[in-house]
Amino acid sequence: MEQKLAEKIVLGKDKIQMLKKYTQEHKTKATIQIINSFVPFIGIWILMYLSLDISYWITFGLGVINAFFLVRIFIIQHDCGHQSFVKNRRAQKIIGHVCSYLSAIPFHYWAKSHSIHHKLNGQLELRDIGDVTTYTVAEYKNFSKAKKIGYRIYRSPIVMFLLGPVYYIFIHNRLAKIKMPAFQKLKGSVILSNLVLLALFSILGFTLGWEKFLLVHLTVLTLFAIIAIWFFYVQHQHEHGYKQWKKNWDYVTSALKGSTYYKVPRLFNWLTGNIGIHHVHHLNPAIPNYNLKQCIKENPWLNQYPTTIGFIDSLSLMSNKLWDETQQRMISFREYYRMERMGLI
Repeated sequence: MEQKLAEKIVLGKDKIQMLKKYTQEHKTKATIQIINSFVPFIGIWILMYLSLDISYWITFGLGVINAFFLVRIFIIQHDCGHQSFVKNRRAQKIIGHVCSYLSAIPFHYWAKSHSIHHKLNGQLELRDIGDVTTYTVAEYKNFSKAKKIGYRIYRSPIVMFLLGPVYYIFIHNRLAKIKMPAFQKLKGSVILSNLVLLALFSILGFTLGWEKFLLVHLTVLTLFAIIAIWFFYVQHQHEHGYKQWKKNWDYVTSALKGSTYYKVPRLFNWLTGNIGIHHVHHLNPAIPNYNLKQCIKENPWLNQYPTTIGFIDSLSLMSNKLWDETQQRMISFREYYRMERMGLI
């Protein structure tokens, strides 16, 4: 099956250059974001703990709200990994590590894998680091029956948006499984992160009571993982995305076409640290989250390239399962088998 090439997006140097001003740190904005993220998170966490004496469902409801605040805290960690949140390297590491002990996602190791995601997003040669594994129609066609079943289970909603996030946050991030040489020296940081988390969990568990502590914190972490994976999925699994083999791959096109502009209500945009403005983030990850809104407001030309999608429309993306190279779009399993019956693949 011959691959169809996507049309490349070419930006002039002037447009690339004009985005650099948005990479400037704003200490006041960064400080305010730390305060209005951590203080509500801690406050709601305490309320969750106290509400257990009344009803777990109250605890769960508060947990939904607090999971979004943890997403906001994770975006701070995410920006620190990009070295964009503040310019002071030492402060960046301290802030990033503190955030990581709440998110349970190791700071240095995750930042390294995420940087690879940014550098190679949409390259079909590398789909297993910092990305949702997605096979092409041609690859799926040549799978054994067992492998097809395995992939269908993996891409099922219950695995992708419930079991997968739980595995990712509680197991995947406890292991240093990437075999690339650049990650070998970071294995120690994952072990250290696990030990710090174990110590923190032990202190809080023995102080507050293991049952109550775990009910509260595991609820928040699970809901956080589900929300985070959902956003990441929507950002890169849209129908008219961008996936090419390395020889035909282009960074700018990958950033602007391979990432969505996820337009969610203002409150949720705030809670998720503007990460829905994902096309701009991929074009220049040095722009801190608190400057992204200003960037697209002053440069509306940025929004003519990506797929813009709202929450209701984004629900339909759950049916996207395979990348069709001939059509340059994601298709569902239903579409695949319909085309197979028609002899089109």
